[in-house]
Amino acid sequence: MFKIALVPGDGIGPDIIKQAVKVLKAIERPGEIEFEFTEVLAGGTAIDKTGHPLPKESLDICLASDAVLLGAVGGPKWDNLPGDIRPEQALLGLRKGLGVFANLRPAVLFPQLKKASPLKEEIIGEGIDVLVVRELIGGIYFGQRGRDGDRAYDTECYSVPEVERIARVAFDTARKRRRKVTSVDKANILESSRLWRETITHVAEQYPDVELNHMYVDNCAMQLIRNPHQFDVIVTSNMFGDILSDEASMLVGSLGMLPSASLGDTKRGFYEPIHGSAPDIAGQDKANPLATILSVAMMLRYSFDLTHQADMIERAVAQVLEDGYRTADIMENDMKLVGTDKMGDLVVEYLNRI
Repeated sequence: MFKIALVPGDGIGPDIIKQAVKVLKAIERPGEIEFEFTEVLAGGTAIDKTGHPLPKESLDICLASDAVLLGAVGGPKWDNLPGDIRPEQALLGLRKGLGVFANLRPAVLFPQLKKASPLKEEIIGEGIDVLVVRELIGGIYFGQRGRDGDRAYDTECYSVPEVERIARVAFDTARKRRRKVTSVDKANILESSRLWRETITHVAEQYPDVELNHMYVDNCAMQLIRNPHQFDVIVTSNMFGDILSDEASMLVGSLGMLPSASLGDTKRGFYEPIHGSAPDIAGQDKANPLATILSVAMMLRYSFDLTHQADMIERAVAQVLEDGYRTADIMENDMKLVGTDKMGDLVVEYLNRI
């Protein structure tokens, strides 16, 4: 029995989590593969009910689970709250509490969605497949911060052990792909980036079969658009990874298509689509659930060692797209527009055929 903590959160979060549960139930096999779901309060809805974005009970449930699946948190309703009680603090608290220091964000262009990419066809070529490995619980997002009169400050700080462990994740992952790592920093300006580059270079000596390149973050942002094929695995800091992975997501057509996995030293992982809460379409059957469903596939692969079932889900998503079904965010001419619920039903239908 695999215990899964569900964190619907805010906006479209409950809409897309519902579809993920459909898919998980479709692959259950009594006595072989079974899931136990526990819903957890976090984000803006938690603030409304408890005054805190991440109640202790919610974190405790997540810590007692085998995996955590998040929908989305945040929205304009809570934008004017103090920083320490904004919905986004639930995300930071879950990541820190679960000890998930490595965020894997694949940017894969499905062949069926080539027209949805803003890149020219000659740049896209046979497709795009880039994996951003982002350090998740260090750096400027967790550094010292504050205000001093009319000044405000946020501190970027990394230690050698923090960089070493994210580097090993990147190199180990690259060995299973095309054996190339691009480390992204700002070592021409930032001392923390100089330590980052030195440490990555040192760890690379343990992986002679993997090619290592270094790149400044501003150049990387340009190169992702100019020639995304030069990248295999990108490893970078928390803030740079946040920005670059969102940029990479648009190269493949829509934020609504991209999953993510956050991993630590144990099998327990934290899984979420990388898009936001989109409160303007919440509850309207308009959200794209495919990023969440693909996050489920990553959960099966990384936390539960159910590689075959993960492959099945990814094939089902590809087949749904191949047959022309689209939610509004990826809609093209002559395609079949469907809503959130129908898209989830279609993935289940195709799963049952495999």
